[in-house]
Amino acid sequence: MQFSHLIQINDPLNPLIDPLSREQLWRGLVLRAENPLLFVMALDGFEIVERGDNMLARELRFGNLTLRDRVRFEPMRQVRYEIEAAGDSPAASLVMTIEEPEPEQLFVRFDYETLQGDAAAPIDEFYSSFAKQAYVEADIDTVTTIRRLALDQIVEG
Repeated sequence: MQFSHLIQINDPLNPLIDPLSREQLWRGLVLRAENPLLFVMALDGFEIVERGDNMLARELRFGNLTLRDRVRFEPMRQVRYEIEAAGDSPAASLVMTIEEPEPEQLFVRFDYETLQGDAAAPIDEFYSSFAKQAYVEADIDTVTTIRRLALDQIVEG
């Protein structure tokens, strides 16, 4: 399954939304990788098992399921998650890209891909629709959390 959607960060026509700087947005996206407990509701715990130049390797615990992923950073532009297959969960990827079509008009594009092995059954339309909606809701929550952290000056810029 492949799925992509865009979330507008700054809306110059809506004075009720405090704008975020590119730096605040970037720091929030990095914080999501470095401390996923702030962003992922069902997460029981995590450990960063490797840290390198613009990358992290992590283990994420959801009850009895442990997922391993590798996060790569392209500073101020993109965060890429590569999730290993585990149990019934197939390998997957998530790419979050900051887009700025005009100065200070920020968006984040979320690109999801679920990789299926040759023996895997195709994902049915009902599941696919449900998963896409869950992704959108989780991504809206991510942006909401980044906004809250910026207001609390945890994500400065």
